[in-house]
Amino acid sequence: MYLITNRELNKKSKGLKFFGKQPNAKGPNELRLVEANKASKSWVVKEIYDQLTPKAAESLSNEYNLGLDLTKKWHASLKVACKLFDQAREQKKSILFFTHGYNNDVEDVLEAAMELESLYDVIVVPFTWPANGGGVISGTASYLSDKSDARVSAGAMNRAVGKIQEYHLMLTAGRKKALQLRAIKKHPDNPQQASAYFSQLMDKDCSVSLNLLCHSMGNYVFKNTFKNSGNATSRLVFDNICLVAADANNKNHAKWVEKIDVRKRVNIVINENDAALKASRLKPGDEQLARLGHYTKKLNSSNATYIDITDADHVGSEHTYFKGDSVNKNATLRALFHEMFNGRAVEETLDYRSDKNSYRLVK
Repeated sequence: MYLITNRELNKKSKGLKFFGKQPNAKGPNELRLVEANKASKSWVVKEIYDQLTPKAAESLSNEYNLGLDLTKKWHASLKVACKLFDQAREQKKSILFFTHGYNNDVEDVLEAAMELESLYDVIVVPFTWPANGGGVISGTASYLSDKSDARVSAGAMNRAVGKIQEYHLMLTAGRKKALQLRAIKKHPDNPQQASAYFSQLMDKDCSVSLNLLCHSMGNYVFKNTFKNSGNATSRLVFDNICLVAADANNKNHAKWVEKIDVRKRVNIVINENDAALKASRLKPGDEQLARLGHYTKKLNSSNATYIDITDADHVGSEHTYFKGDSVNKNATLRALFHEMFNGRAVEETLDYRSDKNSYRLVK
């Protein structure tokens, strides 16, 4: 599994101690790519070193028809993107980028990502920011420390989304070029037949679905990306963006949600009984108004699909109801998230409440 992070990296440490509890010493916008694999009960991690050799860049360019300018520097993240797109096509899986919430260390993030992969048959790529409550502090101070780290991590998330878009466009164009060359090779003397065959190949080709899950305070990180000039998060990058249990203000949320562009849906999932969001609303500070993820009034963004799962079986006061007992005991809820995380629309299977402008899952 690959992780994108703006955490500091302790290069002399092994296992999950490799990840620090503070932003990168070079600045909170500094991104690193790390591979993590579970061996028995422990994690083996290694940093993906940043720059490709000219020979490696040329090899990728030729294999994937990327047309790279080999006078420029290219980074190892491109090689990882090629690997993930190959895996997604071969296994016919979607890629789910996952931004976690408050007080999550890297082990929490990895375990959640593994569970998401198992539950929803997707390839998960987490973006992990330093959400450790400042390390030794706890309670309100911990929450406010994470909230501060969430704000300063917004630039890093913005850069990560921009890189995802760049690579997706490159690989999609390269794939299209490869299919065009295949069609021409099959019908070298008949452009009309080559064009028709290319259309057939495109129809059969498995396009990769990219989706984003923001959970809890991860939504606050995402919200703050829209404060960046020329933000990548408002561009057309993902099929679905799923804002689940959002620890962000309900008030005026339409101002930033309506900046989002997606191919399918912006899904905002709400549980009125969410205990964690009720607790976060009690924290001090001017911003602690009703939370978007537990408030069913003023749902007024023109481009959002609001989904209220409050009355669904086995949800109760859960905050992470996209995994664990909530979805293991409720097959309908699990199917709902499966469709969302795989880039499909879900509202036609739900009951619509016009008075609240929301869809409801009631069983």
